[in-house]
This record gives sequence, C-alpha cells and structure tokens, in this order.
Amino acid sequence: MWSTSASRFNAFNNKENMRLGIISALQEEQLGLVEAMERRYKLIHGMREYTAGQLWEIDAVCVLSRIGKVAAAMTATTLVEKFGVTHILFTGVAGAGDKTVGVGDIVVAEALVQHDMDASPLFPRFEVPLTGRTHFQPDPSFSLRLSRAAHDFLELDFLDAVNETERRAFRLLQPRVHRGLVASGDQFMNDPARLEGLNAALPGLVAVEMEGAAVAQVCHELGIPCAVIRTISDNANENAAIDFMRFVKSVAAQYAFYVTRRLCRDLNTAPLVQVGPG
Repeated sequence: MWSTSASRFNAFNNKENMRLGIISALQEEQLGLVEAMERRYKLIHGMREYTAGQLWEIDAVCVLSRIGKVAAAMTATTLVEKFGVTHILFTGVAGAGDKTVGVGDIVVAEALVQHDMDASPLFPRFEVPLTGRTHFQPDPSFSLRLSRAAHDFLELDFLDAVNETERRAFRLLQPRVHRGLVASGDQFMNDPARLEGLNAALPGLVAVEMEGAAVAQVCHELGIPCAVIRTISDNANENAAIDFMRFVKSVAAQYAFYVTRRLCRDLNTAPLVQVGPG
C-alpha cells in the first residue's frame, strides 16, 4: 500500500547509495516504469507527484516535470534538494535536429544548449548569463552507460517492445542511436526554416526539445551527474503534431521502459560513482 508519509521517505533515503531520479515531461512517457517499482509510495510536493521505490534493484524516484524549461528545472532541483537523488535521468521524446536523424531513432545527449536564450549584446547568443557557458554537458560515464543500454535495446528488444502494426505505421525500419547536441527551448518546433537556422548556428545538432538543457544546467550547478535520452517522434516540421500522442504511448513509452530497465540492471551490477561539482 502506498504511503505519503514524509518520515517514511526520509527513512528510505540513504545518500551513501545511488538514488536515481527519473524525469519525463508527460505521463505517457513513463508508462510502465512506476508500475514496475517495488515497495513504491508517493509524496506530493510542489504540485507534482513523486513516486519512490526500487526499480530493478535501484533506489529510484519517478516524477513528471510537465512541459518547458522552468517546469523541468524546478523538478530537477526538488529531486536533489528534497528527495536526495544522486543522479538524474531525463527521458522523453524530441524532434529531429538534423536530416540524418529519423523518427524512431534514439538520441543520447553529449551536450545541451538553450536555443531560445539570447541576452545579446550583453552576452553572446545562447550563453546563460553569468555562467560563461552556452553548452552544458551530461555526465560522460552515465551517458555512455545509457547509450550502451539504448544500443542493446535496439539490437535485442526492439521487435518485442514495439508491435508490427506500430512499426509499420511509423515506418520504424532500422532505428539508430545518435550522440550529439540537443537544443531546448520553450517552443514546440514545427517550423523547418527555424530549424534550418538552428542547424546553421549550432553545429552537430541532433534533436530539439523543451526541457533537457534546463535539467543539465541545474545538475551542473548542483554537482549532480545527469543524462538525457530522447526518442525521435517527428521531424520538427509542419507535420510534427500528427499522431504525436499515439507515438508517445505505443513507441516512446516502450523505448523508455526497456532502455531504463537495461540501464538499471547495468547500474546494479556496476554502480556509477558520484563525483563533486566540476
């Protein structure tokens, strides 16, 4: 039975061990993960429901941030400051940032930038004022493990995870894993001309979304390792909203479940070691 007792949550928290915070923007992006938790219970804080428990023997907290950079930053900060997570994983969907990236592909971020940040001429375009940074890097070891889990999923689990009807509907023939730059902004990207401009300004762009860079900045400032994985749901053009929720439920949620399961089992075998702020 679930409990909302803060004392029970605090008793469960052991900062000497890894505690994984898992954030998604939409409920559909976490389908199956909460149900897979053992000893799960919930706590409401800041108008969000945090579910804690054991996820494939990893101490974990799942939460929906809602959409946008402010919502994501608030959620990430709360996970660290109130719920004591030691690592954060953001999983969800994104638009393709380059023509070489297709629907059904997986992107693991190597760096993240806020594409709508522009305080020029006071600061260079994309630079977050007073940080001296345009790009925020996820933890390399964490991201490498996540990338390996994604590769193994596509090689070993994909045909079981996504049924043939959905594979045909979304033309999921041979999905691939990409590593590269992810751009975040408080805009649903469906303008090819704007995307072309971002490609020119941000070399190596592979995906566009609405939360990841904010989470990466919070984790950088708090010294928390993070990783961001995105399933490509659309080509960030005028057709981006067509069948979006169907894709999230029938494809992206399956990707997230299977990849997270592989990641947790890997982490349980060889845990990540947290280092201090860089």
